[in-house]
Order: sequence, then C-alpha cells, then structure tokens
Amino acid sequence: MGTAFIGYIVMGASVGLLGGMLGIGGGSLIVPGLVFLLRRQGIPLNLAMKIAVATSLASILFTSLRAMHAQQRRQAIDWRIAGLLGVAAFMGSLVSGYVAAGLSGAVLKVVFGVFLGIVGLQLLAAWRPVSRWALPGRPTLFAVGAGIGALSALLGIGGGSLTVPFLTACQVDMRRAIAISTTLGVPIALFGALGFVSSGLQRSGLPPETWGYIYLPALLGLTPVAVLVAPLGVYWAHRLPVGKLRRIFGVLLLAASSQMILMR
Repeated sequence: MGTAFIGYIVMGASVGLLGGMLGIGGGSLIVPGLVFLLRRQGIPLNLAMKIAVATSLASILFTSLRAMHAQQRRQAIDWRIAGLLGVAAFMGSLVSGYVAAGLSGAVLKVVFGVFLGIVGLQLLAAWRPVSRWALPGRPTLFAVGAGIGALSALLGIGGGSLTVPFLTACQVDMRRAIAISTTLGVPIALFGALGFVSSGLQRSGLPPETWGYIYLPALLGLTPVAVLVAPLGVYWAHRLPVGKLRRIFGVLLLAASSQMILMR
C-alpha cells in the first residue's frame, strides 16, 4: 500500500501540473493511471475500471469546487446558461453513474480508450471549434446538458472537453465557456460519483477502504496534491513551449488509448 500511495501522489502532481499547463481535464489522466496502479495491486480489470472512473469523479468534485469558487470571485459565470445546463447535467450524470456501474469493465475501457484517442488527436491538431451557431433554446440546451452529464459520468471526466467546444461553437466567449464548464463539473462529478457509490455499496468483492466504488486511499493521495500543484502548472504555461508540450502529450494520450483498448 505504501508504494501504491506514492503512486497516487505522483499521479496527483501530474494531473495538477499538466492540467494547469495544457488545460487537460483530470479524468483523462486519473482514469488510465488508476487502472494501471490498481491492476498492479491485483484488482481485476472489471473492478479496476469502475473504481478508477468513480474515484476520478470524486477527485474532480473537489478540484471543480475550487475552480468554480475562483471563477465566481471573478464574476465570470453566466448563471443563466450554467444553471440550466447544471440541472440537466446532474440528471444525466446521476443516471449514467448507475448505468456505468452495471456495465462490464471491458466495455468501459474501450469507451474510455476511444475518448482518449479523440482528445489526443485534438491536441496534435491544435483543434479549436469555430463559432457557427446561435445558442439553442432551453429544451435543446437542456438535452445537450443531460448528454454531457451522462457521457462525462460514464467516462469519469468533468465534461470540459465536451462543454467548452459546444459553447464556443454556439458563439459563447471562450472565457465564459470555460467558467460555465467549470461550474458544470460540480454536479457532474457529485452525482456521477453518488451513482457509483450507491451501486457499489451492494457489490461484493471490492477491495478494503472503498466507499461504494470510490477507492479512498487513491482519492486522499492524489486530490490534495493535484489542487496544490495546479497553480504551478498555470505558472509554467506562460514560460514553457506549451504548443510542443501539447503535441508530446497528444502522442502519449494516443499511446494510452491503444493500451486501454487492448488491455486484458
């Protein structure tokens, strides 16, 4: 357990640093890292995948709360949009948390592997959405929010890689889109994690020190470090060749995508 806990701390530092420098959501790093460490502890793939997604959501809750507080202090959150999307995302993530817990680890790893591949290609291409559409009406916006919440909870991510491109394509200013996305991370992570907790409480065979599917040693090891190190990543983002780092990290994500899909 001692060696594994050091691994969680290193992972937390990596999540905070790379997230701050490159704007990469924590789930893209936490889930594959946790699956690797849990498998080394002898935990079967089916359980390791679900534990990784649930623990990632729990960690994102704390980092999203801190980021939302910072955005609110700057009065950057458009609550007219964030409120509607947040309610929709909460409903989608709660349902998805239950559904994901019932899926096999083999299905989850393939879905997450494909997601990593898309993010990796996006980083390599330096892709940015083009503003083409007007912001849709409330029913469509609600449906999009529910979809973002459901998919994010399924993958163990905060939803930024989905929310920001959508809002930017709908002619929402990038800074406002990021602030809204940060806000959505709170209900997505909270209710997605609760879905995994509720379904995991009935599951036998989970390792010790779990709450539902959330693995508490990993959560306690990586989350505080990620929160502390994130500002350092932002600092270095203004001093390092971030474009080159994004391309390098894109290649690493593509490699991680292949590994996740082929993992047995």
